[in-house]
Amino acid sequence: MALPAPDSPVTNERSHYARHAGALKRELKESLEPDRLRALHEIVAGRHFLVLARQLLLLGLSGWAITRWETVWIWLPAAIVLGFTVFNFTVLLHEVVHHAVFAKRRPFWERVLGLAYGIPSGISASQFERWHLDHHSELGSWTGDPKRHHLSPKRNARWLKALYFTPALFFLYFRAAGRETRGYEPALQRRIGIERLITIVVHLSLLASIAGLGGLELAMRLYVVPVFLVFPIAFALNRLGQHYDISPDDPAGWSTLMRPSLFWDRAFLWSNYHLEHHYFPNVPMYRLSALHQELRPLFRRHGLRAHSYRDLLVSWFVRNAAPHTNWDAPGSGDA
Repeated sequence: MALPAPDSPVTNERSHYARHAGALKRELKESLEPDRLRALHEIVAGRHFLVLARQLLLLGLSGWAITRWETVWIWLPAAIVLGFTVFNFTVLLHEVVHHAVFAKRRPFWERVLGLAYGIPSGISASQFERWHLDHHSELGSWTGDPKRHHLSPKRNARWLKALYFTPALFFLYFRAAGRETRGYEPALQRRIGIERLITIVVHLSLLASIAGLGGLELAMRLYVVPVFLVFPIAFALNRLGQHYDISPDDPAGWSTLMRPSLFWDRAFLWSNYHLEHHYFPNVPMYRLSALHQELRPLFRRHGLRAHSYRDLLVSWFVRNAAPHTNWDAPGSGDA
């Protein structure tokens, strides 16, 4: 078995990341023993589907609690769990994009899973795949990385940052995705359009069914609150721990290093280890925590400090730190 490369399969020698991260990739290969690196790349389909089973169980239990009880101190926590669970289907879709579900490629089943995982969050699986792989390839570029170019706040204003934690996120995201999609080849644009139409029909049908069978109040508790109020919070918080606090001059720090947390490992399905994921994008989600432990000496060499989500929220809103900058640098905030 060949030794996995840190940049495989989402970068090439012409990409922005590859042109700037050559020394880092060599250092990454030298930081782990070959056998350990192979073990961290081992994909066990059963583990992925155990995570999926857990997600479906949470979906069912939280939905049942919301339907069964009208007391706010019961249904509201259940709605929060439901909203985070819906968001985490994007993490499962992310695993499909990186071929981290099956040990051997299974194009048909990966396509089926991708479409299924995209529906809960209302996104096109094909758009997400292209968008995300371009993000990996052009990491560090202000214009090539579609997330940074189209989705990051263009004004460092607290009110604009706060909008990402509200239902306005859907407008912001789909506007950003639409701008990027216009540059895709026509066949891909058509596929994305069809997939988006399917997700819209599914969501409208689900909302209408809940309202028709249980009334508008149940529809608010079971659909509107989890999807339109909780989901944006989960999305924005997760993104806050990805690429907003970085070291612009060091490719090793072009993603945010997060502090390990058993709670957030479960709440975000290990997607809180985003820096580690960019180093080795083919490591499955359930091995990212172990990868973090292995890479701690490298983090120290590069002076990378691990953050909590609380730290990031304080810097983002209280200090008003700008996105894609070093928040530890003097004068990085205006408060």
